[in-house]
Amino acid sequence: MTTKPLHNFHIPVMGLAYTIDSPIRVAQYGISSVISIIDDEILEKMKNFYNQKFNLDYLKISSKTEDYRAKRITAYLDMVDDIVNEKFESFKQEISKNREALKDFMTMLPNTSELKDGLQNLINQKDNWGSAIRNFIESNLKPGSIDVNIMTKVDKDNYKKGEQLSVIYNDAHASLRGFAKSKLSSSMVLSAGMNPRLYSYIEEFEDFFPDQKGVLKKKIILKVSDFRSAMIQGNFLAKKGLWVSEYRIESGLNCGGHAFATDGLLLGPIMEEFKQKKNDLIQSAHALMVSALEQKGKPGIAQPLEMKITVQGGVGTSEEHDFLLDNYDVDSVGWGSPFLLVPEATSVDTETRNLLLQSKEKDFYLSNLSPLGVPFNTVRGTSNDQLRQQKESHGKYGSSCPKKLLALSKEFSSQGTCTASRKYQDIKLKELYTSRETCTDEEFNRRKSEITDKACLCVGLVNAAYMEHNMEIRGEKQGVVICPGPNIAFFDKEVSLSEMVKHIYGNTNILPDNQRPNMFINELKMYVDYLKKEITESSVQITHSQSKKWNTFKKNIFEGIEYYHHLFKESSFFKNGLENITLQLQEYKLMLAAIEVPQVEK
Repeated sequence: MTTKPLHNFHIPVMGLAYTIDSPIRVAQYGISSVISIIDDEILEKMKNFYNQKFNLDYLKISSKTEDYRAKRITAYLDMVDDIVNEKFESFKQEISKNREALKDFMTMLPNTSELKDGLQNLINQKDNWGSAIRNFIESNLKPGSIDVNIMTKVDKDNYKKGEQLSVIYNDAHASLRGFAKSKLSSSMVLSAGMNPRLYSYIEEFEDFFPDQKGVLKKKIILKVSDFRSAMIQGNFLAKKGLWVSEYRIESGLNCGGHAFATDGLLLGPIMEEFKQKKNDLIQSAHALMVSALEQKGKPGIAQPLEMKITVQGGVGTSEEHDFLLDNYDVDSVGWGSPFLLVPEATSVDTETRNLLLQSKEKDFYLSNLSPLGVPFNTVRGTSNDQLRQQKESHGKYGSSCPKKLLALSKEFSSQGTCTASRKYQDIKLKELYTSRETCTDEEFNRRKSEITDKACLCVGLVNAAYMEHNMEIRGEKQGVVICPGPNIAFFDKEVSLSEMVKHIYGNTNILPDNQRPNMFINELKMYVDYLKKEITESSVQITHSQSKKWNTFKKNIFEGIEYYHHLFKESSFFKNGLENITLQLQEYKLMLAAIEVPQVEK
């Protein structure tokens, strides 16, 4: 059977539950997607939901069970694998018997697909059609990958009867163990930066090491924002005999969820560096891995294993999709936020999906919502927004914090407190009011907003899935938090899975007629705005170090603009919009030049 994926796009993880069951929905069509496995409670409830729906025999796992968190994750992933395989077998049967179903499936394949060509040749045959199709399908089709995501920083210590448990029971560690013990043969996406302790824990599981044939049952994907980070993390893992099978590059700002801004490095130049230096990444990691495997007494690897480069963040047209594949030699392009408008693919309640459809570009913004203290992309007007405003009008702030996944602040408790919790905000507000006379009204309001803007993501990011599946939501009413990338502002209608896939491959267009900026231009705008806001809203005494950082940020954007001038001029893509792109690059160059960075001597 071929190991080449059917598609050259994937659906990245979205929130805690927007892609919680996406593999069950789309994997039979060969589409890969990513499940967040940091919240065992939603996984357990979804397992019980599908258990009943498909009459399966997976047992409920109580929170009183030893190592319940990891066991729940393993059980859910095993169940998803069972359902996907059963749906895939049924799908193969359907398209091998039904010409119309086969033709519909073929419209969802890339136009350059050899598989599509092979099916087209067979479908034109009159003799032995059924048996030929069945044999071809059996040899060439496979379901999309059931990948998982772990935010490396969401690794809270856990306690039992007041005693701190071993580090292996930390949240991210338990998630990793849950995936490692599952029967899946797929990939683990590690996001939010390096966690050396968690990375070292991967060594405990044989599935992450190559077997005698050099095959990895479980693969590692690192989500990164620049080449330097990729090299550091990849080599760290290689020294332990672990191979990074894919580097998933994401735009720092033009993405959904948490936005990890680079130092002004734009996506185009970042992708160019990966393209030029990919071999360095491979050779460096391979040499370190060979040595590590030898020291561990494990099978050696003569040749480097496969290493993919993929990209995501802000793509919205087939031309942009093809450009990323062609110009940067990437293996796949991630399409995230647009799939929030595809009911067949993602778990979103009707009210929230309608909000996304009706919201305009100005409604999507980089917020202060996240308890992690990282800028967080969201949209105005969510039910969570409305409920928090109602509570605040009665002088009530913060969440009851039922899950404590983000209880990472050690400011008031050694066991950790979430900055979105009522407990934390009550203390901080009391401190603020005590110092009221020492600060201006502007300073007071700014500091109050910094405290109270935080939202309970643990609950807000899973409620949509509960609502879509008509599952009971217990506890304090929190509403829905959703985290689309800014790119979704240019999509304005609900579409079928088939329509979205055809749009990706350029066989239809689901975008409205109004002008949508090129994805690189849109990201450039975000970085210019980000720098301007950083400088104008800085509330602390500006140091030489901060001034130097802003100057580097500005310099990198200038270099990115020059890179784009050359790139778009030389490329065969975007010719229809080249004049407008050139004008926009010049416009943002002038805007950037007008931003004054405070100069501070050492």
